[in-house]
Amino acid sequence: MAAITHVGLAVPDLDKAITWYRKVFDFHILAGPFDFDADTEGPGSMTNDLQGAEIRKMRNVHLMSSDGFGIELFEFQDPSFSEEPPRHAGFFHIALVVDDIVETIERIVQHGGRQRSKMWNINKGKPHYLVYTEDPFGNIIELYSRNTSEMYGNR
Repeated sequence: MAAITHVGLAVPDLDKAITWYRKVFDFHILAGPFDFDADTEGPGSMTNDLQGAEIRKMRNVHLMSSDGFGIELFEFQDPSFSEEPPRHAGFFHIALVVDDIVETIERIVQHGGRQRSKMWNINKGKPHYLVYTEDPFGNIIELYSRNTSEMYGNR
């Protein structure tokens, strides 16, 4: 069996993204920010092995939620972040369980994100709600009122 430890997201401005995820979701910095420059790292670096030889400069940071879920944010500087994330290819959103969906939507909007869908109750008579939102960089964040197993178990 496997467990998800973190998700990596590309953002155009690492410092703004760190501030946003800390303010909106109360994530804390676990490690970093780290800077990578291929000219000083030289050939055979771990970053180029993982990200590809075309990456010349980048920054990244590991953020952690209170329950141990991580988000690794990447700012690709050379080549730069130049396109919106694809909407329905590969990994296209992350889902987070929050204490109060309405309050979290308000914080998202207050800090430059947006609400993308209406809030849905997926199990009538139960407090099982979800909504799609976006961070200021276009990454889709689904908010849940309960964990996945409670929301979808026995359906």
